[in-house]
Amino acid sequence: MAGRNGKTQTIRNMLLSMAVVIPVAGLSYLFIPHDESRDPIQTVNYRVELDTARRAAPYAVAAPEGLGDGWRATSVSYKASGKEGSQWHLGFLDPQTQYVAVEQSDGPSRPFVDDVSRRAEKTGKTEQVAGATWQRYEGPKYNALVREENGVTTVVTGTASDDRLKEMAAALKAVKANAGKANTPG
Repeated sequence: MAGRNGKTQTIRNMLLSMAVVIPVAGLSYLFIPHDESRDPIQTVNYRVELDTARRAAPYAVAAPEGLGDGWRATSVSYKASGKEGSQWHLGFLDPQTQYVAVEQSDGPSRPFVDDVSRRAEKTGKTEQVAGATWQRYEGPKYNALVREENGVTTVVTGTASDDRLKEMAAALKAVKANAGKANTPG
């Protein structure tokens, strides 16, 4: 049998494979369209999840109505009752692309607020927004407005300015689908 050096054959095969793969990858990159000017932020339509949460939640679920132009919903979720209670989340980017989230839960308030506000601390100050009193929280990453009523904690939190947090809180309308009547948390 003629002896072949296994290492030489392996290196040769690898180089031949690379000689085929690299030009194919380069051509693919050139001919596959990619639009760098396109906004990479994906928006979501949250209407179906909101309607579902309003039917399923044991409390009136809050969502904004009448926000100005430039607000974009980016995330939505509802988790049914567990040891942390039911939790509603609706995330937005404001017109300056800062994050604002509406969070609600009927579970234990303190751990919920700590979690969704990224451990913002209660300042002892309050804000009057659309006739409702909200507690101010400040943190290194997120600030928050927190309102507790009838065993439900509503938090408006994020990286946006205090004015934007108040704008979101003022736009919130809480509705329980079964009851058919609106409650205004902010």
